[in-house]
Amino acid sequence: MAANLKEVRERIGSINNTMQITKAMKMVSAAKLRRAQQAIVQMRPYANKLNEMLRNILSNIEGDASTSFGQERPVERACIVVVTSSRGLCGAFNTNVSKAAAQLIREAYAEQAAAGKLDVLCIGKKGYDYLSKRYPEANYRTEYLSLFEDLSFDNVAQVSTGLMDAFEKESYDAIQVAYGRFRNAAVQYAEVEQFLPVTKMESATEEDERELKADYLFEPTKEGLLDYLVPSILKTQFHKYLLDTHASEHGARMTAMDKATENAEDLLRDLKISYNKARQESITNEILEIVSGAAALESGN
Repeated sequence: MAANLKEVRERIGSINNTMQITKAMKMVSAAKLRRAQQAIVQMRPYANKLNEMLRNILSNIEGDASTSFGQERPVERACIVVVTSSRGLCGAFNTNVSKAAAQLIREAYAEQAAAGKLDVLCIGKKGYDYLSKRYPEANYRTEYLSLFEDLSFDNVAQVSTGLMDAFEKESYDAIQVAYGRFRNAAVQYAEVEQFLPVTKMESATEEDERELKADYLFEPTKEGLLDYLVPSILKTQFHKYLLDTHASEHGARMTAMDKATENAEDLLRDLKISYNKARQESITNEILEIVSGAAALESGN
């Protein structure tokens, strides 16, 4: 019985230590989430409006002006950008994003992967760990695994600029991004969006087409403005992918650590009840032994 009590005491101490860790991680994630959430909440409306404007411009462009970023061509070589975190303990967040990328490979780029013409650019280690084991035939780019250490616009723009250059040089015919879309601390979605070529707005009716028809005034020239505007919008859109994933990671980790703390408290409560019962039983048995010994002595006399 003493051995059992010692084992329960050790388990209670171990769970107490674990609970202190989960509480600390929850508080750290909550502090980081506030900053990350503020960044994406401020960025998203601006990025979405720019993206809508870009699609509208490319859908209604006329004359000789054009941009290579909206050029659609047969997909012989493609790139999938997988944006996950480099750390775990955030529930199923990383797995969900990786599964979304894996589904995209199966359904859209299986032939390219088999032919060695699919590149997977991994931002964050968890996506690389998941996909490299399941699709070893793809070409993995790992030079940006630690990009989350510096999410400044200029640093992230180096990645998006490289992707745009590769698309212009026809090194890639399509570029897709799998990332985590932040809704709130408890809800994050795994999403896949086409980065390049830019998807044009489609209208189902003539009335919709008239509504989508934007009357833009280009100054000084349409060609010059497109050369500057389109890359800037694409860089902003790519930056949004990372800010979304960054906020999603901390929201998922805060929720996971909160749930882990609750589970530890429940387990600790059950263990303490078991410990007290066992201790009471041990005391009762000792009292019985003393009483029985005393009774035996009296009967012997």
